Amino acid sequence: MFRTRTRRALAAVVATAALPLALTACGMNDSGGGDGTSSGSAAAEKTPAQGGSGRPQASGPFGPACATVPKEGAGSFEGMAKDPVATAASNNPALSTLVTAVKKAGLVDTLNNAQNITVFAPTNDAFAKIPKADLDKVLNDKETLTKILTYHVVGQKLAPEQLDGGTFETLEKSTLTTSGSGESYKVNDSSDVVCGNVPTANATVYIVDTVLMPKM
Repeated sequence: MFRTRTRRALAAVVATAALPLALTACGMNDSGGGDGTSSGSAAAEKTPAQGGSGRPQASGPFGPACATVPKEGAGSFEGMAKDPVATAASNNPALSTLVTAVKKAGLVDTLNNAQNITVFAPTNDAFAKIPKADLDKVLNDKETLTKILTYHVVGQKLAPEQLDGGTFETLEKSTLTTSGSGESYKVNDSSDVVCGNVPTANATVYIVDTVLMPKM
């Protein structure tokens, strides 16, 4: 009986000594330091802004063509942010064909007066991909031109992370699709965003390298 009591006493001592060690070990695993902040929380605070995919997202203008935007003046990012979208586009030399098309379609006031829209703006090089005879024909057909141009406009401001696998209704009343992540996006799987997330007074602009075509 004496031996049994001794063994029980020793077991109790061992258990009592082991408990603080176990608690300390748990604290080291769950906490990044003595202040009780978990290492997981600390890591989360340092993580860049992310979209629903969990991948880092751009917070300002991005893309290779952004390097050609003037550093100052009305055509700069700062200058464009002060003007409504059609006016802002007119100050960007790379969008002169688009501006001509918008004027021919009579859409300047429509675009400038709209609120919180997204415009996928084709560059001059994008329009140059269309055979000249076909482009001239479209530019002189107001109904077709209006259909094409309004297909490039979505009735809400889209942040980059929303382009990661999205389908959006356009002002032309059909839909376009977007895909990509980070600083690389496509529209309708055919047109690359070459300078995206450009702010204007009433719109967010994504400059694209191919003209988007609705179903005719």
